[in-house]
Amino acid sequence: MAKIDHINQQILRALTRDGRISNLELADRVGLSPSACLRRVQELERAGVITGYRAVLSPKELGVGFVGYIGVGLGEHTKAAQEGFERAVQHAPEVIECHNITGTIEYLLRVECADLAAYKTFHTEVLGTLPHVTSITSYVVMDSPKDLRA
Repeated sequence: MAKIDHINQQILRALTRDGRISNLELADRVGLSPSACLRRVQELERAGVITGYRAVLSPKELGVGFVGYIGVGLGEHTKAAQEGFERAVQHAPEVIECHNITGTIEYLLRVECADLAAYKTFHTEVLGTLPHVTSITSYVVMDSPKDLRA
């Protein structure tokens, strides 16, 4: 396990903001030599603290006009019901994130579609046809003033 000291925290913050930052610029930002900075980044990768790098995409440019969080409740709380639901959402391109959560429902989904009509189709023809789904609650995202997901 990598030690997360003050310097490593700075490295992680900088990489979270810009995963394509050059090692030279990153080293300058955190006050290390380029070789020491690179060793730290590689150790964070080896230790599994950094699990990958991603491109941040523009939903608008991809034709995504609808983003929502969807709460899904299941009627059965069995392993088979959960596995069946999870398999189904793996095949739904509209589902960007699927989280098994605690509380009054079992799942929270992040869904992205072209528009409200496309979401209605997904709601009716995908979620509405899955066995064990007993409740679907939609929360439409109007704006995201803070979003640090990479």
